[in-house]
Formats: sequence, structure tokens, C-alpha cells
Amino acid sequence: MNSCTELISRRDKNPLLVPLPVDHIIQRRWLKSWKLVFCDVQLKYNRMDGSSMDTKRQAHKIGCRLWNLSIVSVLILTFSNILLTVRLLHYSDCSKHAMPLPDIEPSHQDRELSFPRVPELPSSVAKDNIGSAACKNFPNETENSGNKGVPSKNGNSVFQINSRLGRWDARHLFKAFDFAIVGDKFVTLSERFTVCLATQSSLEKMHSLVQVAHHWSGAISAAIFAASDEFKLLEWYVGYLRKCFPLVRERVSFHLMFSKDRPPSNSKSEFPKKPKMDCHKPEAVLDELVRLRRPETGKWRVKNAYPQNHMRNLARRNCQSSHVFLTDVDIIPSARLAEGLDTFLRTNKCKGKCAYVIPTYEIDDRVKFPHNKTDLIRLAKKGLARPFHHKVFIFNQFATNFSKLVQRSGWSDRSSRGCMDRLVDDWSAIVDASLLLVVLMPQWQSNEGLENSAVHVSHNVTNFEFLYEPFYVAPDTVPAHDERFIGYGYTRNTQVYEMYVAGYQFQVLSPIFTCHWGLQNKKGRPSWRERQNSLNRRHFEVFKAEVFARYRKDPSKMVTSKKMVKVVR
Repeated sequence: MNSCTELISRRDKNPLLVPLPVDHIIQRRWLKSWKLVFCDVQLKYNRMDGSSMDTKRQAHKIGCRLWNLSIVSVLILTFSNILLTVRLLHYSDCSKHAMPLPDIEPSHQDRELSFPRVPELPSSVAKDNIGSAACKNFPNETENSGNKGVPSKNGNSVFQINSRLGRWDARHLFKAFDFAIVGDKFVTLSERFTVCLATQSSLEKMHSLVQVAHHWSGAISAAIFAASDEFKLLEWYVGYLRKCFPLVRERVSFHLMFSKDRPPSNSKSEFPKKPKMDCHKPEAVLDELVRLRRPETGKWRVKNAYPQNHMRNLARRNCQSSHVFLTDVDIIPSARLAEGLDTFLRTNKCKGKCAYVIPTYEIDDRVKFPHNKTDLIRLAKKGLARPFHHKVFIFNQFATNFSKLVQRSGWSDRSSRGCMDRLVDDWSAIVDASLLLVVLMPQWQSNEGLENSAVHVSHNVTNFEFLYEPFYVAPDTVPAHDERFIGYGYTRNTQVYEMYVAGYQFQVLSPIFTCHWGLQNKKGRPSWRERQNSLNRRHFEVFKAEVFARYRKDPSKMVTSKKMVKVVR
């Protein structure tokens, strides 16, 4: 009794002596706090009339039960912590892609589909190692049209180009080569589908083409940039992709671009031996090839700006379909995106000028690629997916208005909808877009037939801002990307801004989407990137005046108010 009285007295004098959170549950202070609960109960009934012995006994039993329950809880949680620690130690040597996270169970109609980052290979190819005795050399992929190709060490050039016959850009800085390799079914797919996927990449990101080609069923026009000795490495890797992945060979046509300062180099002494290439590891194979690059080439690549807009124009101009879906190589389409877009474009009649925005999300590296919109929202609920560049540069996709995508997927409670509308209007209240997706999750999942619904317009973009950079589908007649902007800053957003001034209406589609691997966080900007941005900012002063003169419109008051945007990715 004295011990209980002493504990209660100390508790009253020290209000901080209270039960602790769960994460401190195994600490000694937690046990003392629960003992206080027991003492509270015991003292309360001890103060009752002495004749109420039955009541005292009952109080004593209640106190004992509370104490026993506390002990059992501590033991269970301690055992769970030990078990979890053992499992974490067991998985400590796993790669980041193998860490155990909640997976998404595919729906019934999608169980036959699987979208791993490295698709399963045909049995005839899967056993091969490019560079082994069985596959040391493989013949030319295309018929020689009589042009002199860039020579290769073994005499078999993967690319059929003549380095002296390329097409220069307006300032003679870069030379382009159209259709260095034509996909086996590129022409047929271009005639079958109304939309072509145009993408661009440097050497070190080309492994993403494997997944892009397995998700996109139509023609793919890929522009690739290489400098100096990167050309030989690029040739090896493209040959590897075409050998190991039949869908890359069938669907992808490659176009090349080189810098005037670093033309293709193919010296026999640079790479005496081709490394072995495992068909099951396209990313690891590419990493090994990039390590073979000469140090001076790597330094030159960092110092000199990457011609993003040149590459986008090169990929676009070689699409043969009426519409183009322009992306970066690491933007992965969702399942059946090409078929859904093709049906939509054939049946939907645009009034005026239309550009169709495909919502883009970034997803955690450790999850499976979402099969459909429902799976994507489940990932968002777990904090494993969010709108693209939401943390790095929110204005990149801000005007897409992801909240409307959710609201039009089955939200029907009027009182709650009014609350959400107020949240949407006050964007400062939304800390993370995934929070909004979590709130509306039950309504989205309950929308019957969502996974199989046809591609349709969810809503129009009504809050356009200059920094908007969506990935969109549009006729190939849209304005080209201005090639004065080289490197980072004012590359994609200037082209989208010109479309807006020209009168294009951006319309967001559903339920299709694209994804980028990795949840990105804001990091410090390197000095070379800031230099490129500053140079492009000066070009922008001239560009916006030219756009105003060309269309005689200034809807964003970029010229008339001498507005200058200084915050650019």
C-alpha cells in the first residue's frame, strides 16, 4: 500500500510520468506507468468503506488483470521485435529491388500479364550470353543499302550510316542520322496504330527501352546521343538489345545524333575485347559498358550540354503515324496504352486544337509496376507512388490537377466533395498529393468497371502556368522544340507554352498513365546545371518576344508585363 501511495504522489508532482508511446513500450518507464494505473485502481477501492470486502476483492482482481495484460503485451511486442530484427538481418544482402514491400495483387483479367523490369525471354534467347562462344558475333541486322556504314571491329556494323552524310542542325553543332536501324515491324506498326511513341536517351539510360518496348505495342522512334568512343559502346548495346529482346528488335527504330566536337570514334585499340552480356541483366550490362568509356569522354559529357530539344525533334520527325506520344526514355507506359489511345483517337473528334495529357507518376523502386489505375492508387495509399516531380519541381505537373482524376473516378458524397473542393482550391493545405489520394481511396476502388473502362477525357487543363511540362499525345503538326535551348532549363516548358499560345487545349486522359521509377527528392543543383539554365534564360527573352510576334497573343502576360520567370527546373 505504501508503495502505491508513494507512486501516486510522485505522479501528481511530476505530470510527465505518463504512459509512453508504443515505440518506447519495452522501456522500464512504461512498466512503471502501467503500475500507476494498477495503483490508481487499488487505492480508489481501498478508500471505500472497510465493510465492502467483496468490492475490495473485485478491485484487486481488476488491478491484477491489468497488470497481467501489460506483462503479456510487453512479451508479445518484444518477441515481435526480435523476429523482425532476425528477418531484417536475413534480407540485409538483398538489392533495393528485392526488399520485401506490399505487392499489388493483379486483377483477374490481368493475372496472365506480368510487367517485371526485365521481361521473361524466349527459351532460344534466354540461355545465350552475348559474347560467349555461341554468340560471339552476330550478323548485320539490316540489309546494306549501298551506303558506307561506320566500320566496326569485326566488320559487321550494327548501324547502317555514313558518318559523312548526316544532317546538320541550324547552327552546325550537332549531326543527325535518321533510321540508323529500322525495327523489323516498325513500318507495319506505324500503319496499324494512329500514334507513335517518340523518345530520346543518352547511352547511360538506354536500359529503360526494354520495359518501354514490352509495354508499348506500337511503333517506337528512339533518338540516341553518343559522343566519341561511346559510339562503339552504343553499337554493342543496341546489338545486345535486339538479340536478347525480340520486341525491341521488332518495334524500335533507332536514330543517332553526334556532336561536332566529339564525332564517332571506332578505334580498334580502344576496346580490345567485347565483354560478356547476360540477357537477363540489361541494366547491369549497360553499367559495365559505361565503365569502359574513356574518362575524358565522361568529363566532356558533364561539361557540355545535352541537346534535349534536338533529340526530341529527331525522334518526332521520324514517327510515321498521324499522332505522336513524346516522352523521355525512362517514362514507362501503362499496360495496353497504345491500344487504348488508338481506339480513343479513332473515335474521339477534337473540336479545334487538342493535346491529350497522360498523367505521370513516380513509383518506389521496390514495387511491381501497377497493372491498372486501381493498383496505382493502392500504391499511392501506401506512400509508394505520387505525381511526377511532386517533391523536386511541383509546377512540372501541377496543372494536370490530379485531384480531379480522383473525383471523377466515383466520388459521390456531396458533403465530402464540397470539403475536398475547398482543399483543392487551397493548395497550400495539401502537403502531399498522395494524401488526397488516400482520402478518396474507398470511392475510387468502388467504381465498378474502372479497370476496363475505355480511354476518355477526364477534364480539361484550366489553370495553365508557364512551367507546365506534361507528357502528351498530339498531331505531329504541333510546334517543334526550339533548339536554341540546350541542356537544362526552358526546354520542354517553352514548347508547351507555345502550344498554349497557339490555341491548343490540353485535356487529361483516364484511366491510362505513365510511371517513372524512383521517388525523387529535391537535391542541390550542380554548378554546371545552373550555368546552362542561366544561358537558356537569356534565350527565353528572345523566344517569348518571337512567340508574341508570331501569334499576336500573350495570354500569360509574359511580354506585355515584362514578366520573367526565374524559377525553372
